[in-house]
Amino acid sequence: MEADLLRFATAGSVDDGKSTLIGRLLYDSKGIFIDQFEAVERVSQQRGDDYVDLALLTDGLRAEREQGITIDVAYRYFVTPKRKFIIADTPGHPQYTRNMVTGASTADAALILVDARKGLTEQSRRHAFLATLLGVRHLVVCVNKMDLVGYDKDVFDAIVAEFSAFAARLNVHDLGFIPISALLGDNVVKRSANTPWYDGTSLLYHLEHLHVASDRNLVDVRFPVQYVIRPQQARARDYRGYAGTVASGVIKPGDEIMALPSGFTSTVAAIDSPTGPVDAAFPPMSVVLRLNDEIDISRGDLLVRPNNPATPSQDLDLRVCWMDELSELTPGRTLAIKHTTTWARVKVKDVLYRVDINTLHRDEGANSLKLNDIGRVRLRCTKPLFLDDYSVNRSTGSVILVDESTNRTVGAGFN
Repeated sequence: MEADLLRFATAGSVDDGKSTLIGRLLYDSKGIFIDQFEAVERVSQQRGDDYVDLALLTDGLRAEREQGITIDVAYRYFVTPKRKFIIADTPGHPQYTRNMVTGASTADAALILVDARKGLTEQSRRHAFLATLLGVRHLVVCVNKMDLVGYDKDVFDAIVAEFSAFAARLNVHDLGFIPISALLGDNVVKRSANTPWYDGTSLLYHLEHLHVASDRNLVDVRFPVQYVIRPQQARARDYRGYAGTVASGVIKPGDEIMALPSGFTSTVAAIDSPTGPVDAAFPPMSVVLRLNDEIDISRGDLLVRPNNPATPSQDLDLRVCWMDELSELTPGRTLAIKHTTTWARVKVKDVLYRVDINTLHRDEGANSLKLNDIGRVRLRCTKPLFLDDYSVNRSTGSVILVDESTNRTVGAGFN
């Protein structure tokens, strides 16, 4: 049986040890090559470190290595006998919060690192809030640098209590706490004898046994059409298929489907995958659907079940994370909007409130969103969009906002 895949992102404040933790996971699970380790060892010596800085395994940009910080999102892949992993190492600096949003948007789990000496910081809270806002269902709080506080149980318990009180106001489905030392490897891949008072598992064991299959929506069929394969583009003259990635639900040959926005219906004749025909398609499979009827379907259309369609709306009320340092989100502004595979234009009608990350209170006096601000915004779209609730479907419940003059992605929205 093929091992399943878990995507997880790191989160937390600056210098909490996110990159070091990932380096330790890669090194202790034998997920790196000898020459990679030797290169990191060489750079560590050149910098005058008296230890091998495993953070360099993910900090790939020259600026990151020179400054000793993470700027961009670094993706790393490794595999154990139990599972495959894709890691998104996200920055901790407040000005790179938008990068954290990018890394966590596709994650099944988030590791929130907390420095045992500092306790919860503004960024710890910000990233935990963002992770739940982005629909990450599993949070693991890694209390790092336990070696620097003498593996004190009271320090760990105090952070657990403080974070639990904060998380009670968030929509957290699964929350765990692990005391670790990313630098020395305590409780990362193997249980540590330095924390005899901790009766939980190591971090890797926890990630290997995290149950995420039930997180996927297998009820509501949503298939955004990415590309139409016409007969002249295929080897067979009578071949016409609709390519895309299954956002949710299960699709089988013989199922009745409806194309939105036209409302035309047909039945699925066959489903083709890169390896050949399949009996069923489910998220996140990329497939080509062939239908029994030639109905008008084009890129940007959404295929659903006739008895379970998405609801169209031109007036959008979204939570928005603003990502642009050059401008603000203000009423009256016009932007391009991308939802699944379709594009439209929106006008900002109103900024309803901005969220204070520290207190989670709503600042209803705010009339704009600046870089890294999160708030609720009312938009008017040039055509109806078929948005689901984000908690039900992350793919069809989210949008990106684009500045038409520069083509920069300036915001991410969640229904």
